[in-house]
Amino acid sequence: MDLIPCQTKTKKVSGSNLGEVYENASRFYREIARQTKRRPYIRSVYFRKEKIFFDYFWDHLRQKSPKVKFERLQYFRAACELIKKSRNKPIVKSNPNKPHETFYKFAGLTVDEGLFFVQIKEDSKKKKGKYFMSCFPPS
Repeated sequence: MDLIPCQTKTKKVSGSNLGEVYENASRFYREIARQTKRRPYIRSVYFRKEKIFFDYFWDHLRQKSPKVKFERLQYFRAACELIKKSRNKPIVKSNPNKPHETFYKFAGLTVDEGLFFVQIKEDSKKKKGKYFMSCFPPS
């Protein structure tokens, strides 16, 4: 099954090195966090306006090498727009080691034609929450 990428109106986060890109992405994240009193989230059209939390994104990103962090953070702003506005059907996979976890993989295009993917994890056992796990370019 092929993914149909959702066109976003956002460019990649600008910056020539990890420090600049990280600062731009974290500034955008703080804008999102300022809108909530507790845990930062964005609402997704695809999931009928359910909240998508950022709990795992930053921890997952810290485990990556600087080059991978740079590549992924460039798509952070576009990934947030994709989560908010995409109605396209994702690839859905369940975790074979933890059957209560489901992963959704969405595809998107930035304004400058950069293809990227967004992964969201749904945990049906705990709080039935959805979590933004990662955004990344194709390998």
